[in-house]
Amino acid sequence: MTLAEELRTVPEFADLPADGLEWLASQMTAVELEPGAVGVQAGEPADRMIVLLEGEIRSQPSNSDLPAWSVQAPAVTGMLPYSRMKVFPSTGRAVVHTRAAYLPAGRFQEMLDRLPMLQPRLVSVLTDRVRRSTQMQVQTEKLAALGKISAGLAHELNNPAAAAQRAAGTLREAFQSIREAAARLNAHELSVQQRAAIPVLENDLLQRAGAPLDSLERSDCEDRVAAGLERHGVERAWELAPVLVSAGCDTAWLDDIAVQFPQDALTDLLARIAASLTIGSLLAEIEHSTIRITELVRAIKEYTYMDQGSEQEVDIHHGLENTLIMLRYRLKHGVEVKLDFDRSLPRVCARGSELNQVWTNLIDNAIDAMDGKGELRIRTARELEHVVVEIADNGPGIPQEIRDHIFEPFFTTKGVGNGTGLGLETARRIVREHGGEIGVESVPGSTRFQVRLPIDG
Repeated sequence: MTLAEELRTVPEFADLPADGLEWLASQMTAVELEPGAVGVQAGEPADRMIVLLEGEIRSQPSNSDLPAWSVQAPAVTGMLPYSRMKVFPSTGRAVVHTRAAYLPAGRFQEMLDRLPMLQPRLVSVLTDRVRRSTQMQVQTEKLAALGKISAGLAHELNNPAAAAQRAAGTLREAFQSIREAAARLNAHELSVQQRAAIPVLENDLLQRAGAPLDSLERSDCEDRVAAGLERHGVERAWELAPVLVSAGCDTAWLDDIAVQFPQDALTDLLARIAASLTIGSLLAEIEHSTIRITELVRAIKEYTYMDQGSEQEVDIHHGLENTLIMLRYRLKHGVEVKLDFDRSLPRVCARGSELNQVWTNLIDNAIDAMDGKGELRIRTARELEHVVVEIADNGPGIPQEIRDHIFEPFFTTKGVGNGTGLGLETARRIVREHGGEIGVESVPGSTRFQVRLPIDG
């Protein structure tokens, strides 16, 4: 089969006139690639159109954060007329035995003059490629945004879950202690009034909150209470003292108890009281942990707009607050957050999860710019018929020579593996799709990204 006959198997060339197809074949160079062989190298000049006649080429972008993709024969790929590609962005390798034909970019104009019907077809191929590339970029950036929060979110969820698990385990021991102490206490000869006073005393202590003490004050207080317990003949005084001090008990309270109950019953009475206080503290810890988990789950659902329509009226402040919750693990090690919210702002009609992706990218970039330590300022305001969200940091600023490029796709100042170069480009695309605009002002010590969204959607 001649090269011209092989070209006719490609949909874009199938109905070309014979003489035109012969001319096209005469301008091409046929190549054969064995599995694993490189067809194009990332960074090489984009100087040829590639027509795959047989086999498959798998392309891996030079940016390792981006996914690879495959092109199967018959297909037209590589440099195309009207493309602004300067260098090949990916390295293409043959997956199986592959045949291809190369047309030098210098022959494009003559090709279009001789075969004008190819112009809309190749423009369509280029458009489809741009569309697929955009879809991959969107998906890649969504995954990158998810990666920014997933590890920290797992940590945020694990902390209260682990605390609840530990408390539940200790709670089992505390219940055993209170049962044993109660059994021993029942063996003592106590009056009806004394026995009735025990649960009242426990309930009063459970409702009682001890005044906050610093470590030195607490240590001194525990020493005094422990000494008082030993003075009254109470066993395991140094074990009981910290629990009693946490409930606000002091030596005066201890002396009052010693008057109300016989000395031989004090050890078992205070052991029961301490176990009861421990149980109350553990239940409070479990409640706090489960509330924290519930709040995180709620924040996740609101952040992703799970179970809600794609476009709706959105409270900008809820989105910003939930984004800060998602990124809390990055904020709590040296970033001070200052909020200046105009709570009177109206809702905006938007795709909430996409706006949250914008806030995630901008806040994450601000944290990176400050190297994890500094002041993050978030302000909302109304300007005519727009809602304005300003996210600012006091980092070193963006140099003038790169400021005009930060919204370009794949542009990044981060090291390899630390950024896709799509975050700000994605943010700008999302904002523009919502009819808004995004800009930046930067000087050393102050960088401010401003997002303006129309109130009427």
